[in-house]
Amino acid sequence: MRARLARILPVLDWGRRYDGAAFRGDLIAAVIVTIMLIPQSLAYAMLAGLPPEAGIYASILPIVLYAVFGSSNALAVGPVAVVSLMTAAAVGQVAQAGTAGYGVAALTLALLSGLILLAMGIFRLGFLANFLSHPVIAGFITASGILIATSQLKHVLGIPGSGETLPAMLQSLARQLDQVNSVTLAIGAGATAFLFWVRSGMRPALMRLGLPAGAASVATRAGPVMAVVATTAAVWAFGLDRQGVSIVGAVPQSLPPLTMPGLSLELVRALLLPALLISVIGFVESISVAQTLAAKRRQRIDPDQELIGLGAANIGAAFTGGYPVSGGFARSVVNFDAGARTPAAGAFTAAGLAVAALALTPLIHYLPHATLAATIIVAVLSLVDLAILRHAWAYSRADFAAVAATILLTLLFGVETGVSAGVVLSVALHLWNTSRPHVAEVGLVPGTQHFRNILRHRVLIDPALLTIRIDESLYFANARLLEDRLLDRVSGDPRIRHVVLMCSAVNSIDLSALESLQALNLRLSDMGVALHLSEVKGPVMDRLGRCHFLQ
Repeated sequence: MRARLARILPVLDWGRRYDGAAFRGDLIAAVIVTIMLIPQSLAYAMLAGLPPEAGIYASILPIVLYAVFGSSNALAVGPVAVVSLMTAAAVGQVAQAGTAGYGVAALTLALLSGLILLAMGIFRLGFLANFLSHPVIAGFITASGILIATSQLKHVLGIPGSGETLPAMLQSLARQLDQVNSVTLAIGAGATAFLFWVRSGMRPALMRLGLPAGAASVATRAGPVMAVVATTAAVWAFGLDRQGVSIVGAVPQSLPPLTMPGLSLELVRALLLPALLISVIGFVESISVAQTLAAKRRQRIDPDQELIGLGAANIGAAFTGGYPVSGGFARSVVNFDAGARTPAAGAFTAAGLAVAALALTPLIHYLPHATLAATIIVAVLSLVDLAILRHAWAYSRADFAAVAATILLTLLFGVETGVSAGVVLSVALHLWNTSRPHVAEVGLVPGTQHFRNILRHRVLIDPALLTIRIDESLYFANARLLEDRLLDRVSGDPRIRHVVLMCSAVNSIDLSALESLQALNLRLSDMGVALHLSEVKGPVMDRLGRCHFLQ
């Protein structure tokens, strides 16, 4: 019973072994991540079309719930850029930004996403995320980064841009260039330039001034906070809000409220597909980060438990004024590097954010939207990896097509269309590749019992014996191809009396392939040729033994 409970509630496992060293590491990591997370949370809430406090609310209870149910010691859960963009795209279809209905729809989206993730975890359906191939994920994240950065240019320029696709955004910006607010542009451009310098040049500069490496790293991670403080102080001191600079304004000074998602059938039906896509994308991003960090410490991540942890986090966000959350790459890496030893680091981060929600929100009244936009732009441009196109082209034309198509469809038609098309494209490419498997005629390598491709190796062959190796499992999409190739080869050479089908790479044979093998056997028999199988794997032989084919 204790082992079963520990599997369902990992906190019972690591909590028993918690000690002073782990506490110190978690506390230091929490302080650093909290400093980083405050401006990020505000910015990502704005990206999702929600009030800034929603970002802080989405970073408190969800983090605590993940600490209880999650299996990663370093994953930092909260608002992330891609999920925020997908939230804005989904909720924007059912409600107008800035209205009460928009916030309720965001809560509903978080609840649906949490329930989907929870159900996938309970029924151990984490493998479904494998239907999103790496090329599709890379293409989608790259396109999303471009869309997010473009969507924030209106805040940097101080104009009311619009649109959800790249062409629509660019057209909207171009039409309103004559309305650019020069003060807002100075703040936004200055903050963007500063944050880019923070990422690449601040740490080396501080170390050249004699600051220890650890302290320089902490100061670098606090760079966004410096930008927030400086620009907020400038707006307050010089009254720049009266010159057209858009500011955050009043933010409630309170802990996350108890909220109730909308549960109308019409709303649930409209948000169900977006919630599914957000769940899958969020899980893939989270599990990738969690497994990468766990491998560095030779720890293990349970994907199904991660689904439960993320599901609980999203359900928590739905009832505390948040919106869909996931594991963030940047903050998780910072959490890991800062010394987080257990999920308790997340709970300490939540406590720090709760203090910020109670005590610090009046200080961000004059925070300009341009600074938050700069924070988002700098963060998401690191996600853009156009080099993947060059690598994919050099390695595989099919993968290049998947990457390019996902990027173009996402940019031209929006995030939901892009990721949906990416899933379909992943499955279609898999079917295409496996339906045209590599088939090799093999011969015996002299002096060994190894059989190799006659086109690549010097081998011994017998004109009366044809040995064919198929490098793929046999199923409905490729069975007929194998049948046609074998019959064409045998028909063109009357010396052949035996055909050996080498099954070393065949992991399964479905019913359609079995029918093709039976037909092939009959056709070869009519030609006076015997069909043989070699190197059949045990599970495949067990299944073949259930029918009369072997006889």
